[in-house]
Amino acid sequence: MKIMRLMQKTIAEINGLDRDIMNQAQAHQYNLTKPRGSLGRLEELAVKICGIRRELHPQLKKKRVIVFAGDHGVVEEGVSAYPKEVSAQMVLNFLNGGAGINQIARVVGAEVQVVDIGVDYDFPELKGLLKRKVAKGTKNFTREPAMRIEETIHAIETGIELADSSAKDGISLIAGGDMGIGNTTPASALFCAYLGLSADEVVGPGTGITPETLKHKIDVVNRALQKHRDAFSDPLKTLSALGGLEIAGLAGLYLGAVKNRLVALVDGFIASSAALSAIKLCPLVKEHLIFSHLSEERGHRIALKTMGVKPLLNLEMRLGEGTGACLAMALVDAALACHNQMATFQSAGVSDRK
Repeated sequence: MKIMRLMQKTIAEINGLDRDIMNQAQAHQYNLTKPRGSLGRLEELAVKICGIRRELHPQLKKKRVIVFAGDHGVVEEGVSAYPKEVSAQMVLNFLNGGAGINQIARVVGAEVQVVDIGVDYDFPELKGLLKRKVAKGTKNFTREPAMRIEETIHAIETGIELADSSAKDGISLIAGGDMGIGNTTPASALFCAYLGLSADEVVGPGTGITPETLKHKIDVVNRALQKHRDAFSDPLKTLSALGGLEIAGLAGLYLGAVKNRLVALVDGFIASSAALSAIKLCPLVKEHLIFSHLSEERGHRIALKTMGVKPLLNLEMRLGEGTGACLAMALVDAALACHNQMATFQSAGVSDRK
C-alpha cells in the first residue's frame, strides 16, 4: 500500500537515545557549580535532551506547537457539554490569536500552526490554516470503526510530514495540541484498550458534563470496547476503531519528531493517548518523548502511571490545545541554560566536594 510507505519507513528509521552522549552529559552535570542532583528533574531533562539530540551542548532555538483539529461521530451519543460546531469555531479562534494556546505560545516564543485534519466544516482559504483534511470527522464508534485503516494511516502520515517539514524549517523543540469536541471519549477508549484499564477508572467529565452524563459516557466507552475488542491485538486497528483523526495526526507527529530527533513535548489527556498510540506502533518512541503535565482529567494519572512515565508539571490544567506542553518549553529552556551556561568547578575556581 503506497500510503503506508512513509509510516513504515519512519518507524524503521527510529533509534534509541544516544547513551554515550548521555553519560558525558551526566558527567558534565556532576562538574557544574552545584551539589549533585540539586536541580532535580531539570538535570534529568537536560541529560535526556542531550541523548535525543546526540549533542553534549544542544541549542534549541526554534519552537513550534502544531494544533490538530478534528470532529468525532461519537458526539451524537451526547457525551460532550458542547456541540460539535465548536471545533470549527475554535479553529477560527486559534487563527485569530484568541485562544489559550496563542497566549502561552507567545510567552515562551513558540509559533503556532493550526491543522484541519478532520473538522466537519469546509474552511475557506485562511492565512495560517493548513488544510490537510482526511475526512469530515470520524464515525460513531459505538456502531462502526471510527476510521477506515486507510484514513488512520493517512492521518498518521500527515503528522509525520509535518514533523519532517518542521525539521527542515529548523525547528528543534516541538509540541502537539488538539482540538475536537468529544475527543476525551476516544482518548479514554484508547487508554482502556491499550493498557487494559476499565472505563470507570479512565473516563472523566471532559468539558464539564453532569454526573448523569458521565455515567452515560462511561457506558458509551464500554459499548465501544465491547464492539471492537477483536481489534485490540493490533495497535493500528485499535487506533482505527477507537481513535480520532487529530489523535492519529498527533501520533504521526511524535513518530516523525522522534525520527528527526526533535525534542517532542506531549501535552495532556488527548495528546497522551496519541503518544501511547505512537509507542504501541514503535516502542522506541517512549524513551524519547517528554510528558509535559498531568491533566486534571480523571484518567490521566492512572494512564501515565500504567505507562510508566512521569510528567513535569501538575497545574490542574485540562484545556488541551498544547497549552501544558508549551509551558513545559520554559522548563526545557531553563534546564539547558543551566546545563550549557553554568560554570564548572574548575572554571569558577570553586572547590568541589571532598
